[in-house]
Amino acid sequence: MVGADTIRERCTRTSPRLGSAGRASLLAALTSLTLACGGPDAPEMQSASALDAEAAFATQGQALSDDDARKGTSGSSAAVGLALEVDNGLGIPLKVKAGQTFYVNQIDLRASLFATKDEGVDGLKRNSDFVALGWSGVRQADQEFVGLSNADGTFTRRRFYRDAAWMKVTSLFTVEPVDARGVLTGPPVLLNIGSDETRRTERDDFFIRRLRAIQWTRDCRSLTDCKGAKAYEEEALVEVRNAYDHAKKQTLTFTSQTRGLRLRWSLRPFSPYYIPVTQVSKPEFDYGFAIDIKPLTAARKDGTYAPGSNVTFQMTLKDGKGKRLHPAGSLPTYNEVAPPGAPGNPAGIQYYQAFFDPTTTYYRRKHRERMMMTQLIGPAQDIQPIRSIVDLEAFLDDSQDVQTIATQARDGVYAQFMTFPPANKLFGGAFFPNDGRWDAPVSDTWTYRIPADAKSGTYLVTAKARRVYLGEDEPASRTIEIQVGTKTHTEATLTTGPCNSCHSKGGELGEVLHANDNRAACSSCHAPLGFELEGPIFVRTHFIHSRSNRFDAPLQKCSSCHLKPDTTQRTSKAACLSCHKSYPASHVASFGPIESMYVGGGRESFQQCTGSCHKTHPGSGF
Repeated sequence: MVGADTIRERCTRTSPRLGSAGRASLLAALTSLTLACGGPDAPEMQSASALDAEAAFATQGQALSDDDARKGTSGSSAAVGLALEVDNGLGIPLKVKAGQTFYVNQIDLRASLFATKDEGVDGLKRNSDFVALGWSGVRQADQEFVGLSNADGTFTRRRFYRDAAWMKVTSLFTVEPVDARGVLTGPPVLLNIGSDETRRTERDDFFIRRLRAIQWTRDCRSLTDCKGAKAYEEEALVEVRNAYDHAKKQTLTFTSQTRGLRLRWSLRPFSPYYIPVTQVSKPEFDYGFAIDIKPLTAARKDGTYAPGSNVTFQMTLKDGKGKRLHPAGSLPTYNEVAPPGAPGNPAGIQYYQAFFDPTTTYYRRKHRERMMMTQLIGPAQDIQPIRSIVDLEAFLDDSQDVQTIATQARDGVYAQFMTFPPANKLFGGAFFPNDGRWDAPVSDTWTYRIPADAKSGTYLVTAKARRVYLGEDEPASRTIEIQVGTKTHTEATLTTGPCNSCHSKGGELGEVLHANDNRAACSSCHAPLGFELEGPIFVRTHFIHSRSNRFDAPLQKCSSCHLKPDTTQRTSKAACLSCHKSYPASHVASFGPIESMYVGGGRESFQQCTGSCHKTHPGSGF
């Protein structure tokens, strides 16, 4: 094997165009190889001869120093974000538009295996695509059961592991366009995904960086007992996405000879992945994604809707040039889009995928859940988190496509939502697979009911969806407003912010997650569900920021996000234990042990604990 010093010397010599910052990042990654590429508890890295290593780095260096080839493409406003995926060492084939310029916006790597005994994620250390990585330091960080039972009456437990050496150290990826022989067809790009040790830096190329391992136990006796289980799966994941603005300037141009992408990871530099590429010369649709919403029900002469009205809306999904992606009046059926083996929608329309590719807040692939849905919430001046729990029965009710999430009397705000396909078809098809619900027609229209006692003001109607088309994985959302009972515009008073202190330069709320930068238009979709209690935004925000090493502020400093001290004083399990991992024995005696990493307990987690405690938070900044 070529030594680290030799590699360092060659990369410095043959890659002058990296510049001092890029060279420093590369050297930092190479210095960490001793720890993260086969640390003390890991097997030897896959062997490679000195000749092979020299050829690989010489070729890369030559391409990286080819400034002429890069001129005219870097920073192109037409560049499209690519989503790259590798599963158990195999690159998932890409189709792309011929002649298009790209940047890398998303990388998903996964290594997995099945087991019949409980050994955490030790199997991955011995027999997986990540076998050569440094696993020293790995530890279980969290645990959570899935709320719904499996088809056979058993339950699924998830254990989440962090802090393996390979998860923490600085990593880099090199993406190389190659021909059928593996020869470069254009300059590669070098991408720094940073580390957990140094948090975010200006050299990082992606806003989101999540590296972890998960053990799934799929035959637990109950929501608390996995004794006797034998159905285990272990998986390790790399998720990086949302390229920063400076990383979007590192572009890839494919020639007519480009047949694939070679993806090199600095933690396994001599075992590159290969992603086959097919170029489409004249695709039917363009890149980009947008959503239009319009009310089909006419307002009154003064432009308002009366309480007690039914208002029908229509959604239109479009590509980046405004071409509609579906016929007016209809959307594809679920079976045409989502299940494994489905033909897939030719325009890239997506539906909920978590039946087949499970998602977990923060820890696993929420960006790949792909739920399409719409919501109504208002009046704007009363918008607040919703704590009433929506049970599964409401989703399976064949008499209604729309779920009422909150009422003014009970929750202080009114809210409804609907999924596409409607929940009684979407979730009903999973529970009753022989009923043909996933083959049912799907309309692009829906009707919301404004209650007779609706409070006057501005109501927000939002739609969100995701499109995956020719290598681009793109979210979109759209919010419109309607006036109910009054022409006077009202606005939401948000109690947290400003999020752009961190969410900037490519990590804006308008780009991450659902691409929704209107935080007032979140609470209706994000209500607690009987089978997924962690839905509310305050739960997810606390959980994600408390688990992420890339959040810069001290966790105890509530004033980093909360605007007023009284907004930190609503005490409940969900509010506190979505961030805290423990509480005193006195609290255990009064409120029970911590059972959920998201909300602390069960349905009681959203009840106010007491008005006499927790008026201050140590280190809150208020």
